[in-house]
Amino acid sequence: MATLRPIDPRLPRTLLDTLIRAGLIATLVVACYEIFRPFLSLMAWSLILAVTLYPLHGMLKRRIGGGEGRSATLLVIIAVAILLVPTYLLGASLTESVESVIAVIKADGVHIPAPPPNVADWPLIGKPLYAFWAQIASDVTSALQQAAPHLKGAALGLLGKLAGASVGLLAFIGALIIAGIIMSYGQSGHQSALRIANRVVAEGHGRDMVALCTATIRAVAQGVIGIAFIQMLLIAAGFILKGVPGAGLLALAVLILGITQLPATLITLPVIAYVFFAEGATLATIIFAIYTFFAGLADNVLKPLLLGRGVDVPMPVILIGALGGMVVGGIIGLFIGPVLLAVGYKLFWQWVDQQPADALPEPQDEA
Repeated sequence: MATLRPIDPRLPRTLLDTLIRAGLIATLVVACYEIFRPFLSLMAWSLILAVTLYPLHGMLKRRIGGGEGRSATLLVIIAVAILLVPTYLLGASLTESVESVIAVIKADGVHIPAPPPNVADWPLIGKPLYAFWAQIASDVTSALQQAAPHLKGAALGLLGKLAGASVGLLAFIGALIIAGIIMSYGQSGHQSALRIANRVVAEGHGRDMVALCTATIRAVAQGVIGIAFIQMLLIAAGFILKGVPGAGLLALAVLILGITQLPATLITLPVIAYVFFAEGATLATIIFAIYTFFAGLADNVLKPLLLGRGVDVPMPVILIGALGGMVVGGIIGLFIGPVLLAVGYKLFWQWVDQQPADALPEPQDEA
């Protein structure tokens, strides 16, 4: 008759120790995340800027000599100056324009010409537009009083967007400063990234993962800058042809907004309103308003065409990652989304290609 072996009393103890250690580690991880969470977006944006600007940092270092810190500091100062100087001039220009409009309204100097008779013959919107235009031309004060509730809501929304843009600009400047610190330790940071990647993925594939992440971030960043530049050219052409005061400065502001992923309508809508106040609702101003409004939305069409070029990953993967990440996480998601999706795509095909030898089909002998 077989005898039963006694249960080892150390087993429950070992399981309990394992659970306690896992619980303590989980508690530590959650505590670290909660402490770091307020700075997560800022640090992610700083890392993206550092990866994007590092080639320029290396070029500047070779030109001026010195250590990593000197070229990183100079690059950050130049970038902050490029952001702050046009922003200040733009704010002063907008303030002056608003003051002049308020002065004209107080002096009862707003005179809108009567609509041309052929406006009523336009399809669909001709008659309502003609009636509304004629009412404004005959009694501006009454029309403004009727539209006051709608204008108040639109004005508050515009002020909210401007406040959000100011906070975003300050956060961007802070991210630039932190990115300069990261670039000062570029070599050691690269070695740390390789060590982490080799620990996360299979040994020997960490360098490929780091290269993939770096290339994806830079490709998306270059796509963002290219889209912002094209949009700036489209809007600047309309401003110059219409003779908008300070067209070059306004176009530069559009470029900055595009790079920081803020809507260009923050510039185009006030300019459209200014042109209507200054020249009235003529056919030329209506055409200008329609063109400028759609030019301000051109980035929605250009992103699918330009994002992610030059990356060793299919274009649909980068595009879906960029657009999906932007929907989920905003501007940070625009960069993190394609990186995560590209890494997942490469890891999936790496797993597919690493099949066991006995799972591969055997070659068939020719008859």
